[in-house]
Formats: sequence, structure tokens, C-alpha cells
Amino acid sequence: MASPSRARQELAQEAARIMLDDGIRDFGLAKRKAAEHLGVDARHDMPGNLEIQDAAIERSRLFASPASRAAYRGRLEAALVVMERLEHLEPRLVGPLLQGLVESQPLINLHAFAETVEEVILEMGDRGIHCETGERRYRSRQGREQRIPFLAFRGPDDTDVELTVFPLDGLRQAPPSPVDGRPMQRAARADVERMLAEAGAEEAAATAE
Repeated sequence: MASPSRARQELAQEAARIMLDDGIRDFGLAKRKAAEHLGVDARHDMPGNLEIQDAAIERSRLFASPASRAAYRGRLEAALVVMERLEHLEPRLVGPLLQGLVESQPLINLHAFAETVEEVILEMGDRGIHCETGERRYRSRQGREQRIPFLAFRGPDDTDVELTVFPLDGLRQAPPSPVDGRPMQRAARADVERMLAEAGAEEAAATAE
């Protein structure tokens, strides 16, 4: 039987695989599925969210292929196109793509900032973009639950985009990350341009090997 530390590591790796391969975003669900797949009691000492994220990043790097590198670069390009078109909303890239992860489902997560979500919906309509609406739940630093609206629409190259629309003052303070509770990482357009250049260079270097 694996030692507690080894079992915890195996659970983190399996949960990371499930999140990447199945497009699952819920860490708790991924942990439960990992425990089921490995035949481990769900009451076992489970890995933390940060351990699973680190395992996912390592797995993406370890199993990087020409196809996955191209997919990652393509999704960054698509994200940049959307960010350029919505520049007045000061969009920020967040989520797995920012961490360098390529999930099975081509989803781009962005934060945007406006006085009201209604004005963004109207603008999208004027552009001929059909949006589905929903809400995301975030915890404030004070522990209060906040419900923030998001718009889901089709982006370039058949990517799905989720644009979470915060109030204007939401730009100054990112909500806590579900991974480690720290302010969520956000990347501005210039950061994404840099990431895209680095991804292109890594892809070219891998091809030359």
C-alpha cells in the first residue's frame, strides 16, 4: 500500500489528469473522482487545490506535444483577439489558460469591467454576438459571497469565451482564487502578447529539436 505522502501525490496527479482530460473545473469533484478511480476512501488525506494545480501544470509540460503546443498558442491568439475587440472594458485573462494549461474544452476565461452588465450585453447584441448569461460566485476578502454576472459566447476559432463582468472598481482588487485563496492572477493584454511570443518561441524550439 502506498505511503500517505505517496497516496496523496497519486491522488493529486489523478485529479489533475481528470481536470485536464475531462474539462472539469471543480477541484472537489476532481478529487472525488480521483479517489474513486484509485480505490481510495474519500475520507483519505486529500491533496489541496494548489497541489492539484501544480500537478496539472507539470502534466501539461511533461506531455506537451506539437498538437498541444499549437492548441495553446491558438487559444492565446483567440484570447488576444477578444481582448483587443473589448479593449475599452479593460479585459484580463484568468484561469487555466493563464497558467499554461490546455484543457480538452477550448474555453477562454476573461474578466471585464463596466458600470453595468446590461451595457455589455447591448454592445454584444449590436455586434451580432449572441450571449448566454449566468453568475459566478466569489468570496470577498471579508468572506462575503458575491454573485458576479458572466456572458458566454463563441469566440474566434470555435473557442468558448466566458466574460465575467465586474463593476468598474473591481479592476483594483481581484477576487480570491479558489486554488489558494490569494488574489486571483489576471493578465492584461500586454501580458498575453508576451505569453504568445514565448509560446511561439517554445513551439519553434521544440520543432527544431
